[in-house]
Amino acid sequence: MIVIPAVDVLDHKVVQLVGGVPGSQQVVLPDISETAAKWVSLGAPYLHLVDLDAAFGKEDNSDAFCKVIKECGVPCEVGGGIRSETQIRKYVDAGVDRVIVGTKAVKEPEWLAEMAMKFPGKLVLGLDMKGGKISIKGWQEEVNTSLSSVFEQISKLPLAGVLNTNIDVEGQGKGVDVEANTRFIDACPHDVIVSGGVTTEDDSKVMSEAGAVAAVVGMAIYKGVMKPWEWDTPWEA
Repeated sequence: MIVIPAVDVLDHKVVQLVGGVPGSQQVVLPDISETAAKWVSLGAPYLHLVDLDAAFGKEDNSDAFCKVIKECGVPCEVGGGIRSETQIRKYVDAGVDRVIVGTKAVKEPEWLAEMAMKFPGKLVLGLDMKGGKISIKGWQEEVNTSLSSVFEQISKLPLAGVLNTNIDVEGQGKGVDVEANTRFIDACPHDVIVSGGVTTEDDSKVMSEAGAVAAVVGMAIYKGVMKPWEWDTPWEA
């Protein structure tokens, strides 16, 4: 399993939020490309780019993300407010490894199926979980669709995987919800990338043993609590 640093962008700056709540920023860095390059220089094998501006309906960061994808030197996955074929194609043409789709994919499974067939092996379905329910629109709205029905709908689609974000523990530094994540991994018909609460190397090992193929980490590596690569001191912007 690989550990992937999260480069979350809000108001065109790299941030780390607590529980995805705007205004809860504990990390704010001014330069997207510089932040991405720094993680790669420290040994990150992959980057997780999230456009919170697009997710909240603001001006997106797609041009900046495409620049990172083309120049950073490692594979990238990108998500946040991606709700059209045009947006998907822009990132694919830039050379992205995986595109994460969430809100529209959950609300319109027919659209997800169509896009998955047009971009086989490129799409990751983002399922953000809060209190056992799926959240959409930047974690602002819950949907009544059950997890089991979503898994049934996607079981035969050529997806690159499913991103399971546990909002309940996101950014709190308290560790992963092992039971909830393990249930998700066991039930999911595709490879699972876990996110939310991964705070220590033990957390990543437990998730690896549970079957996750990757873990997205944010606050813990920005704060220097977790050091998954070969570097001696916490990174300071």
